[in-house]
Amino acid sequence: MFGIPGKQAVTMTPRAAAQIARLMEKGGHSGLRIGVKKGGCAGMEYTMDYVDQADPHDEVVEQDGARVLIAPMAQMFLFGTEIDYEVSLLEAGFKFKNPNVVDACGCGESIKFDESLGKA
Repeated sequence: MFGIPGKQAVTMTPRAAAQIARLMEKGGHSGLRIGVKKGGCAGMEYTMDYVDQADPHDEVVEQDGARVLIAPMAQMFLFGTEIDYEVSLLEAGFKFKNPNVVDACGCGESIKFDESLGKA
């Protein structure tokens, strides 16, 4: 929908692709849908949900056995994002390195996009 020919909408590090593939296999799901929604102290939050069937308008990215689907309304916000999976002593989880984010809250759970993004 918002893609550039020959360029994936999002990329995954090998760690993220391996973790997504494990989650898909463990739950018997066909992919992981990522999106954004209003919420959090910075205004927007990422969402991640298991899916068993792609929506016809989802952007589908497949890499190393992992399948990520990008919800239609989130595509413009997520284009160019790298998804990583990090493990530390205190936590493990997906991290989004998104060039479209202009601000984030202190804990990193919510983000803010440039207000011109999404305006036609």
